[in-house]
Amino acid sequence: MLSRYKIGEQLGAGGMGVVYAAEDTKLGRKVALKILPAEFAADPERRARFEREARAVAALNHPNIVTIYSIEEDDGTHFLTMELVRGRTLAELFAPGGLALDRLLDIAVPLADALAAAHDQGITHRDVKPQNVMVNSEGRVKVLDFGLAKLEPAPHVEDDTVTKATTVGRVMGTIPYMSPEQIRGEPVDARSDLFSLGTVLYELAAGRRPFKGASAAELISSILRDAPQSVTEIHPELGSGFDRILQRCLEKEPAHRPQRAVDVRDELSALRHDPGAPPERSVSSIAVLPFRDRSPAQDQAHLCEGMAEEVIHALAGIPGLRVASRMSSFQFMPGDGERRDIGRRLGVASLLEGSVRKTGDRLRITAELVDVASGYQRWSERYDRQLEDVFTIQDEIAAAIVGALRPSLAPEAALGSRKAPAASGEAYDLYLRGRHQAARRTSTSAERALEMFARAIEIDPDYGLAYAGIADCHSLLHDKHGGRAEDFEQANAASRRAIELAPDLAESHVSRGLALALARRFDEAESEYKAAMRLNPDLFEAYYCAARDRLLQGELEAAAALFEQAARVRPEDYQALGVLSGVYRRLGREDDAMRASRRQLAIVEKQLALNPDDVRARVLGANALLSLGERDRGLDWTARALVLDPEGVDTLSNAACDYARAGEAEKALELLEKIAQGAPNDGHKKWMEVDPDLDSLRDHPRFRRLLVLTPEDSSA
Repeated sequence: MLSRYKIGEQLGAGGMGVVYAAEDTKLGRKVALKILPAEFAADPERRARFEREARAVAALNHPNIVTIYSIEEDDGTHFLTMELVRGRTLAELFAPGGLALDRLLDIAVPLADALAAAHDQGITHRDVKPQNVMVNSEGRVKVLDFGLAKLEPAPHVEDDTVTKATTVGRVMGTIPYMSPEQIRGEPVDARSDLFSLGTVLYELAAGRRPFKGASAAELISSILRDAPQSVTEIHPELGSGFDRILQRCLEKEPAHRPQRAVDVRDELSALRHDPGAPPERSVSSIAVLPFRDRSPAQDQAHLCEGMAEEVIHALAGIPGLRVASRMSSFQFMPGDGERRDIGRRLGVASLLEGSVRKTGDRLRITAELVDVASGYQRWSERYDRQLEDVFTIQDEIAAAIVGALRPSLAPEAALGSRKAPAASGEAYDLYLRGRHQAARRTSTSAERALEMFARAIEIDPDYGLAYAGIADCHSLLHDKHGGRAEDFEQANAASRRAIELAPDLAESHVSRGLALALARRFDEAESEYKAAMRLNPDLFEAYYCAARDRLLQGELEAAAALFEQAARVRPEDYQALGVLSGVYRRLGREDDAMRASRRQLAIVEKQLALNPDDVRARVLGANALLSLGERDRGLDWTARALVLDPEGVDTLSNAACDYARAGEAEKALELLEKIAQGAPNDGHKKWMEVDPDLDSLRDHPRFRRLLVLTPEDSSA
C-alpha cells in the first residue's frame, strides 16, 4: 500500500521513476502510479518545478493525452496518480515493411492533435518517441509522460544507440527522435516536437528510422546533416502529400518546419481525401517575398518592402486564402533558394516574387506568381509606369493573384475597395522612407523619419498617415529626451491633424491615443485605442498601447488580456509577450508567465538567427531566458546588447530590468541612474513604479531616490 493505493504489477521504469498499476481503494478505480526517484524528491527546487509542470499538464483535457489525477506524498515518497492505459506502444506496433496510409493516419492525426492541444497551453513534450505513445484496447492513441521528460535528464538506455544525453547544455530527449536543436543543447519549443513527430511517423511508414548510425556519435551526425530518403521511394503508395509533410517536419532549422502542430494535423487529415495532392489547407496559400531592388543606386529597400507589405495586406482579407506573415516570408528573397524549397519551408502552395527598378520618377515593377509544387509560373506581368501609379500597380497585382488562384478560393473571394493612402506617389515614397527609419526606434532614426514625413506633407498637405507618423516620432522622442514639452506639443498637434484628415484610419487613432497618454489622459486615450480596434481589429499597436496604459495605471488583469490580444494579432512579436510574462508574475500566475516566456524566447531566437545584432531582440530575449532559469545565458545576452548599444535608453532600461531580475542590484541601479542623468522624465519614473521586473529594487534607497528625482537633481 502507498497511501490509499494498493500497488499492483510494475508497468515500466525510466529516469523519471517507476510506474505501477494500482487500485484507488477510496474511489474503487484502477490508476497508474509513478513513484519519483528519492534523489529527485529530495531536491526542493526540482520538485517544485516538477509539480508546476505536472499541474500544467493535469489542466489539459484531451482524449489523446493521458490524464494526471493528482500529485501526492506519503511518508516522504512523492508520486503521481494517472489514468491507467492498457494497450501497446507504437514501438510494439511497428511493422517491418511499414504501415499502410490509412493506419498511419489513424495514429498520426490524433497524435498531432494531442501535440497541438499541449502546445496551445505552452507545454512542449521534448521526448516524443514510440515508447511514449500508446494505442489502447479501443484503438485510441494516448500520449504518455507529456511535458515531464524535459525536467529530468537522467540517463536511460534502450539499446546501443538509443540514449538520453546529459551534457553541459542540458540536452534532453531520446537521441534517434531528437531535433537538431535538442542535440546542440539549445532551447527548444513546439517545433522540436514536430521534428520528433516527423521521425516517429517516418519510422511507422518506412519500417526504419530516417537517420542512421552504428553509434550514438554517428547517429547524431546523421540527424544534424543528412537528408532522409523520401518515403515514397520506399513505398510509393503512401503518396506525395504524406511525404511532403514528413519532409517539412524533418527540416534541420525550426524556422523552416511547420510552425504549429494544428497545421500538421489539418494537413494529415486532408490526406484521407486525396493522398497524392498537396493538402487542401495549402492549396489556397501564398507567401509574398520582399521585392528585389533593381535600381541603379540600390536605394529602394523601403519601396520594395512597402510594395510587398501592401500586397500582403490586400490579400490578407480574402476568404479561403492563407497568407504567410511578413516575418515568415521576409526571411527570403527571390533567388535565395530553389522555389520548391522556399515554398515547402513556408508551407505554402504559391510564391509571389517581384522586383522594383526606379529611375527618376519612372518605375519598372515585375511580378511573378509561381506554383511551388511544379516550379512553373501561374502568372507574370511587367509594369512600366510613373511613380504616381504605384497604388494602382499594387491593386492590379493583388487582383491578378486572386484571378490566378480563383479555382481554389471561396466563391465569395474578392478584393475589397481600397483607398490610396496618399494623393501622390512621391509623397507615398517619402512616407515609406520615414516609416522605414522610424521602425528602428532610435532618436537619430526618429529625426530622419520626421524629415521624410514633413517632405511628404509638403507634397500632399492632406496626407493623414504622414501626420500620424510625425505624432508617433514625437511621442517616441518625448520618452527618449526627458519629456520635452515641445515633443508633447508636436505629438498633440500632429495627432489631432491626423484624426481630422483620416478619421477612418486606425493608425490615426493610435497616434492620438499615444499623445493623450503622454498627458496622462488615459480615459481619452483608451477611447482612441478602442476606435482603432473597431477600424482594424488586427492592428497590433492598438492593443499594445492600450495594454501599456493599463499597466501604468496598475490594472494588471486588463493589461494581461490586452497584451495577450496584441500577441495574437502579431504572432511574430516578442515585446508584448515579454511584458505579459512580467504581468503574470505579479499576478501570481506563474504557469502563465512561464508559457509567455517560452513563446517569447522562440520568436526571439528566430529573429536572432536572421540578425544576431538585433539589440532589442537580444535584451528582451535575455529577460525570457532569466524567466526560464537560464541565468548565465540571459546575462550574456544582456552584456552583448549593452556592447552593441551602450547609450540607448530602451536598451539601458531593459538591461536594468534583466539585472534586477538576476539579483544584480548594483548593475541595475547604475543603468537606471545613467538614464536619469541623461533624460529624467515623469514617464520613466511612472514606468519604474509599475514594472514587475524592478520589484527586487523597491526597498533600495537609491531606487527610491530615483522615483523622486528631478532634472535639477540629476544635473547637480
